[in-house]
Amino acid sequence: MGINKEQWSWIMYDWANSAYGIIVTTAVLPVYFKSVATSSGISNASSTAYWGYANSFSTLLVSLLAPFLGALADYPNFKKRLLSMFCWLGIVMTVGLAFVPASQWQMLLTIYIFSAIGYSVSNLFYDSFLTDVADDLQMNKISTYGYAFGYLGGVLAFILFLIMQLTSGFGMLDGVGIAKMSFIIAASWWLIFYLPLQRNVTQKYSVTSTKSPVSGSFKRVFATIRHIRQYKKVAWFLVAYFFYIDGVDTIFTMATAIGLDIGIKTTELMIVMLVVQLIAVPFSIMFGWLADKTSTRKGILLGIGVYLLICLYTLRLKTSFDFWVLAILVGTSQGGLQALSRSYFGQIIPKESGSEFYGFLNILGKFSAVMGPFIVAIVTQMTGKSTIGAASLSVLFLVGLVIFAMLPKIAQE
Repeated sequence: MGINKEQWSWIMYDWANSAYGIIVTTAVLPVYFKSVATSSGISNASSTAYWGYANSFSTLLVSLLAPFLGALADYPNFKKRLLSMFCWLGIVMTVGLAFVPASQWQMLLTIYIFSAIGYSVSNLFYDSFLTDVADDLQMNKISTYGYAFGYLGGVLAFILFLIMQLTSGFGMLDGVGIAKMSFIIAASWWLIFYLPLQRNVTQKYSVTSTKSPVSGSFKRVFATIRHIRQYKKVAWFLVAYFFYIDGVDTIFTMATAIGLDIGIKTTELMIVMLVVQLIAVPFSIMFGWLADKTSTRKGILLGIGVYLLICLYTLRLKTSFDFWVLAILVGTSQGGLQALSRSYFGQIIPKESGSEFYGFLNILGKFSAVMGPFIVAIVTQMTGKSTIGAASLSVLFLVGLVIFAMLPKIAQE
């Protein structure tokens, strides 16, 4: 079965916000913020701490609000309205980053927090639209295509930034100007490729409307928590997801530090990051094809299994070649495992309350990012080797694997 216009419009939103993820969150703003803060007399340690506080605050706020905002989005015609509101918040604030005076590090950090909230919350509604644009039989394909095009869009946007950096903005910009222009590129990329979703995607599933949707949303969330036993499969999947997605996120965030520890140069690390993104494009799609040929469950189990292999492989990391092998293994499974988790969840939740349940998935995804880095840090300090610290993440994948393997098969399987 082919991909229709509405589904392509949904897929392109992953492409749209990928520029923000790689330029603002990962590559440019962290470095730019530290330079702005340092020039204002803030120490390196303090600027790093402030950056961490900003990310923690935005993550915590989004995590706490996610189920309630999701429940609100489940009312008729609310989902796209809320997605648009937070999408515009993210886009406008990203443009705003380019207009902050180079001495105003507090303002830069504040605007970043608002942009991160817009980015994260709009992603919640985007994920929940999966149940509206695809039936259970199509979800694997559409979800994996979303991740694949997201990786590809991120690479192309990042290449635009690299061209600007290598040419000094075609001879017209200094370092500060290049950073500010990159924020405008990220916002423009986000806006242009968001428009198809705005035009073509519609909310099909909803709960019964009410005169007080805000208070109704809070009541529904607390009712779901109280009656979670009615959703055993969903609850146990969320527990399994909490463990294995923590491992996925930690390997991604700690890879650079581990690479530096074994002597990989910064330039090579940048190339590795781009290659991993490119590898993830076809392999994400392949995971969707494999899941449709076998089952979503088997695809997720395969992805967790590959990550277990990655953890064990870190024990032999010594050379640049070893690091490349590790990076390629991550690229083969990173997008596929996340995409199939999203589609599996969409298949087991009640469709009319999809946004509310994706809100709970959002919470687990955000809070899980705490435990993995802590485990790596503790084991690394105890052993003196970051490779052993990374290998210790195998515990998270084993727990997630065991719990997920015990889940009953969904109806189609």
